[in-house]
Amino acid sequence: MTRPPLDPERFVLANTAPLAPPHVPELRLHLADEAHELWLKTEAELGEIGLPPPFWAFAWAGGQALARYVLDHPETVRGRRVVDFASGSGLVAIAAARAGAAAVTAVDVDRFSGAAARLNAALNAVSIDVLVADLVGRTLDVEVLLAGDVFFDRTMAEAVAPWFTDLTQAGIEVLVGDPGRAYLPAEQMTCLASYAVPVTRALEDAEVKRSRVWRWRD
Repeated sequence: MTRPPLDPERFVLANTAPLAPPHVPELRLHLADEAHELWLKTEAELGEIGLPPPFWAFAWAGGQALARYVLDHPETVRGRRVVDFASGSGLVAIAAARAGAAAVTAVDVDRFSGAAARLNAALNAVSIDVLVADLVGRTLDVEVLLAGDVFFDRTMAEAVAPWFTDLTQAGIEVLVGDPGRAYLPAEQMTCLASYAVPVTRALEDAEVKRSRVWRWRD
């Protein structure tokens, strides 16, 4: 029997609950409690193995730091066109919209992320565009690119680092939120802020992660 198409928005709603990320309590997201269980359920529902982890279901430390920075420094995005790259839950995009960005696009390669970002934007009564696509290497018609927690993987880091340099040289401000991931090229950036971000041990190796916001240098 052919499995009926899975509705990503229904799946997100069925496996999450509206919660406030601890470092950005003024926002609410549809978040999951248990990473491993949700990962297995996603693969079972889709009938596929080896799917991307459900990054969209959690408020990662780097994203929380970046969202906090944007909300506390609204001049960073106010009146500007913004892309939230590898958006996951849409947390950073929502923070940018709340801070007064002229236009915000949440971008991710995962269609479940797109569904989560739309639902989370509605939950916070903000308007964002959502795009499910791989933008790495492309020219962007924006003024700010925000990227939370994108240096957890060597392949990903090797792809985005030269792209971030190209974007910066084209006049786009690139801001990165990161809790000290293994492949973070700190030598290419300037630190703007540092936060102690509460996280869950289901995702991290500690209950609090020192997370920094960086500006990419060309």
